[in-house]
Amino acid sequence: MSLDRIDEYLKEHAGDFEEQLKELIRIPSVSAQPDHDSDTRRAAEFIRDDLARMGMTAEIIPTKRHPIVYAESLGAPGKPTVLIYGHYDVQPPEPLEPWLSPPFEPTVRNGNLYARGATDDKGQMFTHLKAVEAWLKTTGGLPVNVKIIIEGEEEIGGSNLETYVAENPDKLACDYAVISDTSQFAPGKPAITYGLKGLAYFEIHVQGANRDLHSGTYGGAVANPLNALANILDGLKGPDGRIKVEGFYDKVKPLEDWERQAFRDLPFSEEEFRTELGVNEVFGEEGYSTLERKGARPTCDVHGVWGGYSGPGPKTVLPCKAGAKFSFRLVPDQDPVEIERLVRKHIETHTPPGVTVEFISHQGSPAVLVDVDSPGFHAAVKAIEASFGVAPLFIREGGSIPVVGLLKKHLKVDTLLLGWGQNDDNLHGPNEKFSLADFHRGIKASAHLLEELSRTS
Repeated sequence: MSLDRIDEYLKEHAGDFEEQLKELIRIPSVSAQPDHDSDTRRAAEFIRDDLARMGMTAEIIPTKRHPIVYAESLGAPGKPTVLIYGHYDVQPPEPLEPWLSPPFEPTVRNGNLYARGATDDKGQMFTHLKAVEAWLKTTGGLPVNVKIIIEGEEEIGGSNLETYVAENPDKLACDYAVISDTSQFAPGKPAITYGLKGLAYFEIHVQGANRDLHSGTYGGAVANPLNALANILDGLKGPDGRIKVEGFYDKVKPLEDWERQAFRDLPFSEEEFRTELGVNEVFGEEGYSTLERKGARPTCDVHGVWGGYSGPGPKTVLPCKAGAKFSFRLVPDQDPVEIERLVRKHIETHTPPGVTVEFISHQGSPAVLVDVDSPGFHAAVKAIEASFGVAPLFIREGGSIPVVGLLKKHLKVDTLLLGWGQNDDNLHGPNEKFSLADFHRGIKASAHLLEELSRTS
């Protein structure tokens, strides 16, 4: 049987796969820092060469910034086409002091591989490449048609990828998309993420007088931009956790009864959650559990506030300008463009007299909800159970992965979000890690997924 041969190949080459991953991780492909532009190119070349060695047709596609790697193997006529997505770029490693080992020298401790990019996303992306390799080296072909697209700008917005996808819908056409850039629910509890929140991110600048003023001389006579900013921000959300922007909830898709029950059935301890975070109580929208708030209800959060004097000692300044950055996590069927219009109108209406407000929109992406009763979803369940030994949980996450909406928009395809990482993998932070056991389980699950998807035709 093909899968038995595949599984044997994976066992025989497990050590090789780890060494290859370490080699890729040693390339400091930090997309945000121009000093590393040559490294992002090296990472792209590494992946292209690896795919070519497997027997795939592989190429590097230049963009205005970092290149895209594209590869395909279309030797399975009549079978579904699977598009595998990943990214080779990584976050900056700073601050360096908390790292217990150099961020770009992969180090194994307690069964985990520690390095920048270990889980986000080099390690997780690499599982799919090695699954494809196992099929090609063992059987000489793939049970489905496979297209692979690996970008180098996910950590900085990925605008060039969207241009490429929008311009090449026929080339990238597929029946299923697969991404591993999320996490399991907990150790030993693999999960398929069937819902992601969208995002609407804004910044406001509040202008008062034409210069900073003495608060004793001018206080009470002119508006204080910091006070006005506080009033504006306070007006976005009430003490019950409900967002107060007029019309904000009009298009929110309600949670279905089975989803609420699924949230209740997840092995989650609120007490452990509070203890881990060091908070004495949870907070959020009334009428919903912590997991529902985190994964399936819209939220509003302020990310940064500036203005006035914050140095040591007192300074009785009345600042002329203040600002803040804040965002809304969105759920189906909220439209980021419509939310921007509503928020802009709300702030214009609730701006106190004596100040003016500049409203800046940074980015937006829609929420994603995948049909859990689709053939592809059922195939993923079988593949994960075959590798991890337990059936996966179905979860919704509060994060946003814009590429999922991009693929839906331009290719009209749903994405299978299969996370092999853990919630404590410290992605984006010091001492990022990835369990090597989960790395190998992810490869096996991906290899089995290709076979399971072939049966959906």
